[in-house]
Parts: sequence; C-alpha cells; structure tokens
Amino acid sequence: MAREKKPVHKVQMTDGKRNIIQQLLQEYDIQSAEDIQNALKDLLGGTIKEMMEAEMDSHLGYEKSERSDSDDYRNGYKSKRINSSYGSMDIQVPQDRKSTFEPQVVKKRQKDISDIDQKIISMYAKGMTTRQISDTLADIYGFEASEGFISDVTDKIMPQIEDWQKRPLSDAYPVLYIDAIHYSVRDNGIIRKLAAYVILGINNDGYKEVLSIEVGENESSKYWLSILNGLKNRGVKDILIICADGLTGIKEAISAAFPKTEYQRCIVHQIRNTMKYVADKDRKPFCADLKTIYQASHEEKALDALERVIGKWDEKYPNSMKSWKQNWDAISPIFKFSTEVRKVIYTTNAIESLNATYRKLNRQRSVFPSDTALLKALYLSTFEATKKWNLPLRNWGQVYGELSIMYEGRLPQ
Repeated sequence: MAREKKPVHKVQMTDGKRNIIQQLLQEYDIQSAEDIQNALKDLLGGTIKEMMEAEMDSHLGYEKSERSDSDDYRNGYKSKRINSSYGSMDIQVPQDRKSTFEPQVVKKRQKDISDIDQKIISMYAKGMTTRQISDTLADIYGFEASEGFISDVTDKIMPQIEDWQKRPLSDAYPVLYIDAIHYSVRDNGIIRKLAAYVILGINNDGYKEVLSIEVGENESSKYWLSILNGLKNRGVKDILIICADGLTGIKEAISAAFPKTEYQRCIVHQIRNTMKYVADKDRKPFCADLKTIYQASHEEKALDALERVIGKWDEKYPNSMKSWKQNWDAISPIFKFSTEVRKVIYTTNAIESLNATYRKLNRQRSVFPSDTALLKALYLSTFEATKKWNLPLRNWGQVYGELSIMYEGRLPQ
C-alpha cells in the first residue's frame, strides 16, 4: 500500500517578514542554516538582556540614564552560559554594587530557559493583563514579578511597534478594509473611549495583511487624510476599493488621497444600522425586503427594489431607509461585479476574525491603564491572530481576474 502523503502547510511570506529576513541577512552575513541559528541565539540573548535591564531598573528604582542618591548602583555585567531552544548561549547579566539584585527572567542558578523564552510574550499576545501574567509567573515558575515590572518589560517592544508601523508596503492593493473597535482607556484618572482603527489589506496574491493599527479619538476628513497619506508615504500608490462603514470624513479623504479609488460602504453595517429602527416583529420581513436591494443583479434593478422597500415601510419606519438614499453612491459599486467579487467587497467579513481577537481584549480588560498599553496589546494580538493566515481568499484567481479587467492596467499580471 502506498504511504499516505502528509499535507504541506505553506507559510505566508508577507512583506514585513521579507524585510526582517533582509535585515537579518545584512546584519549577520548569513550563509548557512548554522548561521541562522547563531543569529537567532544572538537576538534571544539581546532580548533577555533588555528584560534584565528592566528588572534592574525596577530593583534600583531608577533608570540607567537617571541620577540617584541611592548607595546601590549598577556594577557592570557578568557572563553566564545557559541552554535555550536555540542551543547553548552566553548572556550578559547586569550586576549591582551590593549584589542584592535577583534576576527573575533567568534566575541566578538557572541554566535552562528552553521552555520559558517564548512564554512571557505569548501571554501578552493572548491578551492577559499584567496582574494575570504576574500570577501565572508565580504559579508556574515560582517567582513574583510586579505589574510595574511587567509593564516595563513590555515597553521594550515599543521600538518594534514603531518599526512595524513604518515598514514599507506594496505598491498596490486590490482591496482595503477599515474597521474600528472601541476600548475604555484611563487618562489622568478619567476613563474615556478610544477607537482602534484597523486597516486590513488584501494583497495581489489574495492574502490578508494588517497594514496599520491606529488608536484615535475623533474621526474627521483631516484625520483620515493623514492616515491614508501615511500609507502613501510607506509606498502604496494605488488601491482599487476601500470597504468601510460610514466613518466620518472617510469619503472625502479617499477622494483627496487616492482619487481613483472606489469607496464601498459595508452592506452588513448598512443593514445593521437600518434594523435599529425596526421592531422585532417586523425584522424578518424587513430583512427579506432589503435582500432584494443588495442582491439585485444590476443597479437599475436595485434602485427599483429600493423604491419598493421605501414605499412599503416608510410610513411605519420613516427614518429606516434614509441612509440608503443618502449613501447610494457608496453602496452601488457592488452591482457592477459578479457574486464572487461581491462576497469579497460588500462586507468586512474578512476582518471579522481579526476583530474577534481584538474583542477578547475587551472581555479580559475592562479598562486599559493607558493608550500605550492598548497599542501594545493590539500589536501582540495581531501577530497572534495572523499566524493562521496561510491561505489566500477563496476563489481569489477568479476575483483577481475580474478586478484586473474592471480596473485595467492597475494590477500586475
């Protein structure tokens, strides 16, 4: 009997990963698999050192660049050999004058960290609070880490976040989605609502790619123009379609930043907003009537259906259909496409799985201590969620072909 072949799981190679690999190749002159292992060991050693520096800051009560009247101070480093998941390596452990510093990331007599080196960041990525992480470290590894210390350690990733937000992007994206999740954030003792705006792109190969996460408060055309100009500054020259809900000022900003780009209102959000006006007993027939609009074969038929729905329900629910007429120019682009393309652009479903990950943060943390803490959690949750993005969108070849014809000359062949 022939041996059954195991399925091959392809790993998505994003532009961000390519940039990291190029930097590794340049920094370490990698020529072999052994060189890769050595580079990763070096990066791990540097990360551990940064975490220990944060521990030392917490122990002494002041940072390395600050002055202090304390009689205890930093006193160089001591080399230590440990075993990790990348093999044996030397790390530099910071020392203090009184020898009272007790490192917790790698304890004084600890020689093996192979099962610890990924745990802390993984807990951040899964949305655990600093208190939960502190309790977990105590339960599993037997050492206490204050919430302040954990916050200091996670601050070390802020340069990575800044680099990620500035990384180069592709020249063109067939489709972009913009959506928002709202969080409670403490600011000078006052709790206020902030929105995390997620920009998700579908690249030319049909893979999903988070382009940016922006934490903001006030929507306006000026705000969205600055966001879209940020994409242009990172290399984006063309976007065929931007799919979003009725974000304030987004339509005007798209016209200014990407004049050739079509703005498609998310039909699912449009339906949800409409149904807010409808009583429970009428929801089922009302939804059935709305289907005759957005599932129409062409725009003329959709407009006829729109008039019939208005005529049927306007007297009972006079405000329910106003936004359909007011925003028809942003609703109607879907009618020139086939069913397969409509499935991609008429809803933000492609971003919903990512939003589900972000919503877990709301369930785990009722209030974030700062906007920086929120950004760190979003960044790490993004990388946790996108690990599973190893397949293109369904029927992408057909979708890409139709978009290439509809927007002739704007996508690579």
